[in-house]
Amino acid sequence: MAATNIGKTKRSTDEIINGAINRQQSWLEKRRNFTRKFLRRFNMFNAKESESVKTTHENNKSTLRSYWFPMLCALLVVLIAVVVMLVKINTPVKIISPAVPEPIIKPVDKTNSVKEITKPEFDIVRIEENGKLVIAGRTIPGDNVSIVMNNKVVATEHTNKNGEFVFAPANAYKPGNYVISLIDITKNIKSENTVFVYISERGYKNSTSLLLTKNGSKFLQAPNVADGDLVVSKIDYLESGRLVVSGKALPKLRVSLSLNDKYLGYARVSNYKNFGLGVDVGKLKEGATYKMNVRLHDGEGNVVADIEHKFVMPKMSGANNTFYTVRRGDCLWIIARNFLRKGILFTTIAKENKIENPDLIFPEQNLKIPVK
Repeated sequence: MAATNIGKTKRSTDEIINGAINRQQSWLEKRRNFTRKFLRRFNMFNAKESESVKTTHENNKSTLRSYWFPMLCALLVVLIAVVVMLVKINTPVKIISPAVPEPIIKPVDKTNSVKEITKPEFDIVRIEENGKLVIAGRTIPGDNVSIVMNNKVVATEHTNKNGEFVFAPANAYKPGNYVISLIDITKNIKSENTVFVYISERGYKNSTSLLLTKNGSKFLQAPNVADGDLVVSKIDYLESGRLVVSGKALPKLRVSLSLNDKYLGYARVSNYKNFGLGVDVGKLKEGATYKMNVRLHDGEGNVVADIEHKFVMPKMSGANNTFYTVRRGDCLWIIARNFLRKGILFTTIAKENKIENPDLIFPEQNLKIPVK
């Protein structure tokens, strides 16, 4: 039994192996057949493609032979177009523009512009009813400014964020003249302008404060001027034809003189309220009537007081000399200019009166003026 089973097993194994080999050979044969068919078809496609390529080349050659002239013309047209474009690009283009007028440059209006403050300035200097002063101004914000009165520092104030300061002393000032200036002590800068203050004995209405600048003067407080503030104390008419008028008026104002409504000139009133004005009027006729006007003017030139004097010209006495009483603030130069036409002739007056030092004369001193 054992031998019979072994033989049957061996025969079945051989059959399995032979079947596998047969199947493998059959698969390989099919594969070879498929490959042969594929290659055969591929060779046919290549043959057709080569024939079509040959036909295309031949067609192209025939097209070139048939259309060479139109193609050449088109090429020439393209070349000409390119050349024309290059010429246009290289040719400078002239642009003609209409004439434009030159711009008119107008000056900048600085009236409303903010002014930069570099030096102390005055805004207000006012004399109150009780004789007290109020001084206000401005300088650099946060600085200290000193108020100088008649060359003496009377107070120091600190400016606010806007650079403003106010000084209002508690005590009233006596009647008289005061020159006020400012000093920024932080920057050590003095004010460019000063203020002249005249406190009148007749009260604050007749007092004045005048801002003095290099371009002239300007009222900060104008007085209530009356004819009583203008006094003519003496009129001299010299044989040389020179008229000299002297008197008193409010300080720093102007006094003008006219004869028969003809304007002759003006003089400035001194700090001590004195004025003297000498002009050439020529020979006045004896016995003739003349009208002389002495006028006081404010800072704007307006007439605020007027003295009219009518006189009949008397017969000249033929005196060679006249006399003049020195007033406070006088000097020989001004006296010589008024009486002798030239201030340099002050040496003549000094010699006539035996004055050793011409710079030293005294109020109430009586001087002889050698008019000839």
